[in-house]
Amino acid sequence: MLGGLAKTLFGSSNERYVKSLGAIVQKINAFEPTISALSDEELAGQTVKFRERLAGGEKLDNLLPEAFATVREAAVRVLGMRHFDVQMIGGIVLHRGEIAEMRTGEGKTLVATLATYLNALPGDGVHVVTVNDYLAARDAEWMGRLYRFLGMSVGVIVPNLTDQMRRDAYNSDITYGTNNEFGFDYLRDNMKFDRASMTQRAFNFAIVDEVDSILIDEARTPLIISGPTDDRSDLYRSVDLVVKQLAPADYEKDEKQRSIILTEDGTEKVERMLEDAGLLEGANLYDFENTQVVHHLNQSLRANMMFKRDIDYIVKDDKIVIIDEFTGRMMDGRRWSEGLHQAVEAKEGVQIEPENQTLASITFQNYFRMYPKLSGMTGTAATEAPEFFDIYKMNVVTIPTNLPVSRVDEEDEFYKTTEEKFGAIAKKIREHSAKGQPVLVGTVSIEKSELLSEFLNKEGVAHEVLNARHHEMEARIVAQAGRLGVVTIATNMAGRGTDIQLGGNVEYRVEDELAGLEEGEQRERAIQQIKAEVAAEKEQVIAAGGLFVLGTERHESRRIDNQLRGRSGRQGDPGLSRFYLSLDDDLLRIFGSNTLFSRMMRSNIEDGEAIGSKWLSKAIETAQKKVEARNYDIRKQVVEYDDVMNDQRKVIYEQRSDIMDADTVGEVVVDMRAETVNAIVGAACPPNSYPEQWDVEGLKQKVADTLNVEAPVDEWIAAEDGLEPEQVETRIQEAADALILAKSSELETETWTQIEKSILLQNLDHHWKEHLAMLDALRQVIHLRAYAQKTPINEYKHEAFALFERMLANIREDVTRTIAFAQFRMSAPTDLPELPDFLTTHIDPLTGEDDSYDYDGGAMGLVTTRLPQLGIPMPSGEDLGSDPATWDGLVSRNAPCPCGSGRKYKHCHGALTA
Repeated sequence: MLGGLAKTLFGSSNERYVKSLGAIVQKINAFEPTISALSDEELAGQTVKFRERLAGGEKLDNLLPEAFATVREAAVRVLGMRHFDVQMIGGIVLHRGEIAEMRTGEGKTLVATLATYLNALPGDGVHVVTVNDYLAARDAEWMGRLYRFLGMSVGVIVPNLTDQMRRDAYNSDITYGTNNEFGFDYLRDNMKFDRASMTQRAFNFAIVDEVDSILIDEARTPLIISGPTDDRSDLYRSVDLVVKQLAPADYEKDEKQRSIILTEDGTEKVERMLEDAGLLEGANLYDFENTQVVHHLNQSLRANMMFKRDIDYIVKDDKIVIIDEFTGRMMDGRRWSEGLHQAVEAKEGVQIEPENQTLASITFQNYFRMYPKLSGMTGTAATEAPEFFDIYKMNVVTIPTNLPVSRVDEEDEFYKTTEEKFGAIAKKIREHSAKGQPVLVGTVSIEKSELLSEFLNKEGVAHEVLNARHHEMEARIVAQAGRLGVVTIATNMAGRGTDIQLGGNVEYRVEDELAGLEEGEQRERAIQQIKAEVAAEKEQVIAAGGLFVLGTERHESRRIDNQLRGRSGRQGDPGLSRFYLSLDDDLLRIFGSNTLFSRMMRSNIEDGEAIGSKWLSKAIETAQKKVEARNYDIRKQVVEYDDVMNDQRKVIYEQRSDIMDADTVGEVVVDMRAETVNAIVGAACPPNSYPEQWDVEGLKQKVADTLNVEAPVDEWIAAEDGLEPEQVETRIQEAADALILAKSSELETETWTQIEKSILLQNLDHHWKEHLAMLDALRQVIHLRAYAQKTPINEYKHEAFALFERMLANIREDVTRTIAFAQFRMSAPTDLPELPDFLTTHIDPLTGEDDSYDYDGGAMGLVTTRLPQLGIPMPSGEDLGSDPATWDGLVSRNAPCPCGSGRKYKHCHGALTA
């Protein structure tokens, strides 16, 4: 009660914070008369002056008022738009590394220019992150006009750029791109063999557009770069033979979770069979030496006991083809991950295709936490504020609207069935559309969009259905969704990047209707005519009640509902919103079929009847909060497990970076050799033991196999009483050093250093790849430790650390062995090894689609053909010359071949030089 009274008297903490920023806005406004009096040349020259002041020791915060005033004036002159005072507040919030929650239509794209310009002044680069490549290219071209006017360079990262084009873009003052492209470039850079071939520079500051979509929704799954593994067909077949000998009493099945675990007797039985097959190291199946075997065993159990032929899959042309459980259709080309597909292939005795192995991966949480300063903007972030602070240490600040919101949000309407609900929706849409009110309909899936489209066709209502893949066409549809009587169906309104303007969008109408008309008096008259028509139509739409937003279902996240609602009531416009629900909706099924709520609905409501009440809406909101909490737990768990790998990833990537930057790596190699010798001697000659207790023969053999030198330990023992292990270690070390010194003296110092670097990097990458595979397998089975009353994440940390320690020891030993046995021949210099053809994946957690643009064949043309229209040059056969032999290195391996065949370069002319 007291808290409510205090809030009424003094305002919420958010309101007080926003109010405190008003003093800075007043300073910005005070500069406006001075700045607006400058000529274009003087205004553009402000950037040089600001940079000189920074070089003199002045802080960015001191420059903020004048810099923001400069950007506002430049926007007026270049873009014809002037920042509102509330947009200035948004810019300050972004500069401070916080999240600006601004309603749809408040101009977030323009707000970002303020903080982007200010933070780009030191020259360390600013990344502006968008949700798709169309928006990245559009904003880079649109806002780029403002930045270039002020003397700053702008780059854009989209799919299919060459490494040099990426490098140029990253070296710009401001770089636009998608979260996927930035993340994959980071992973690719840390697989390069030379610093000069890397594309990114040190991280500085990032502004994430639609921050909730990128850092919350898409953060459920990591970015993964994978490549083909060694053929493990024999292992799959051997494990499959073991599993086929098990009886039902040897395992327990959970049909609901589609999981299966061995019983205690089953585990002992499997251990004996695996031991007989030579697949088990040690006596215990769950020792970490057997992590890979356990992983294969679990997948084989699922394949044999859970997946049924002609129900989950069919065998066609000696291949396993997955059957979609919802549609019953064959899904050619799709494969189960984590080795499950190979396990099913082994079960059915068909050819086993090699699985893809993770070569590098990172979660968005850990990628974006590498930026020293991170900020974001969206229309809906307040509901996820605790998660933003917990994971990213960013506060959410709600920015007031420029004009009061006059939209009416009506209570939800509830129906018994989907059919009844959609019938009522179609009639309501026809009614509102007939009186001239534009209607935006939000659905939760493409299937629901198609179903509603059928109902509207029966009612005779003309409508547009958004296609989520063609972003540019989609932008045009969204832009005109506010026209008189227009009906638009959209699956998800997050990240559309285009405002719905009542009466229509002047720019798009000019582009569409005056495309062939030359510049001149006639075109200008036509433009004025279009502007007049749009203004008149806007008045009609306002009279009809503004945009009507109709939700066909509540989403599991309140944010998505708010994003849809926020499309109406832009900049003080009138509007209306309402959600329609039924007992068949996914969210309402969370309540269960036997709850008081559903029993009341089914028994007290007549067919076709609707009810609505605040109590029911509150119950729905409670359900949404539960689902949001569950999803947060899932994401938190992803982060917890990736944090373990992230610490190890940092060590490996820093080690790679140090090796590439070092003038010489001789000391590193010598240290590795010394530790290897220490480990070998320590294993054969335990401390405080007598020579007669040593494994002399084993020691001699290991030294010969690893260091390529003779170690007559038995002669040393015979010739010297009281020989200590330390003395043995010293003598072996001296012999090994002498061998390497003799080898290195045969080559030039620079050549020897290059050889050492190459051996170090290749061994590091090989063992890191194997380590990732082990961690993947470990993560799949670690939950079983919960049955032993142990915490899986703590067990994972412990096991992962032990695996990492063992990996480092293996790297040291392999580097030492490789250098000791390497034979060197002088030959013509060769280029650095080319990175393999990767498969990049980031499965969209909401749609299940791979959002990483690694299309095969000509499909990439859908993206690529748009790029020149967006001002992004792509190399063509004409630009590169007519000789395909000269294209190597100028064309991305995954880009469409410049010859125009429609295939990837690596599968076409790139194959000639691969």
